[in-house]
Amino acid sequence: MEDGSEKIENVQPEVVVETNSTTLQPTTHNPELTTTQPKVSALSLSSIRAKKELLESQKGVVKEVVHFPTEVFTETEMLDFWFKYAQRLTDKGLMIMASLLRISDPKLDGFKIIYELPNEGSKIDFEKEKNELLGYLRGHLHNHDISIEVIVNENVKSKVAFTAQDKYNRLNEINPHLDELRRMFDLEL
Repeated sequence: MEDGSEKIENVQPEVVVETNSTTLQPTTHNPELTTTQPKVSALSLSSIRAKKELLESQKGVVKEVVHFPTEVFTETEMLDFWFKYAQRLTDKGLMIMASLLRISDPKLDGFKIIYELPNEGSKIDFEKEKNELLGYLRGHLHNHDISIEVIVNENVKSKVAFTAQDKYNRLNEINPHLDELRRMFDLEL
């Protein structure tokens, strides 16, 4: 050959050894990838035509559409998982986000959760962690159409319960059946 390199084919059809005057580099040859067409330069018109044909053949492939669950849920169920997530953050030591989740009660409008925060700084902190909360709620409520809208309202009062009566009143707001259970079992606060 003119450039000083020789091409030696080994007895096994899978390996082709190219020799150069300085190095030996084995290359694998896969007979499944071999085509009967001659090799085409990447810059030629026929390669552009081949790429277009490949793209056209791929257009016929239909992608499978994935439908995520969209089960109906109540505001009480949403609040239950909202506060479970806040407790989970408290257990992990993420107190800022946990306290942001407990500032006020979110309101449900269809599948949109409307949450009011007292200032822009708390909204920014909430927005940073919103995706994890959204994923948690979507997974536990089995509804991937849930979205969260955050509204800044300077008049929001924090609903933090300090006494046993405050805690009971807060829980009773979330679940009205609590008072019924308290009377049924004759419990005191």
